[in-house]
Amino acid sequence: MERPDNKRFYGAITVSDRGQIVIPAEARREFNINVGDKLLVLGDLDQGLALIKASSLLEKRPGLFSVLHGDSDSLEGNENE
Repeated sequence: MERPDNKRFYGAITVSDRGQIVIPAEARREFNINVGDKLLVLGDLDQGLALIKASSLLEKRPGLFSVLHGDSDSLEGNENE
C-alpha cells in the first residue's frame, strides 16, 4: 500500500520526567514551528493526541477559542498545566 503524499511519520519521541517532548527537527521545518510558537494539544480518547499551531487554527477559525472557552485569552498561560 502506497503512502499518501500528505502523510508523514517523523519518528518516536520520549516524554521527559517533566512531561516535555521534543518535536523532531524535520517536522518543525515542514510545519514552520519556531521558538515561541503556541501549539494546541487536542485529544480524542479513542484516537490519541494531536498538535496544531494556534496561529494556523485561529486563521482558519477566528473566534473559536472564545466559543470553546468563553474568553479570548485562552491561549495565554496554559503551557505547563
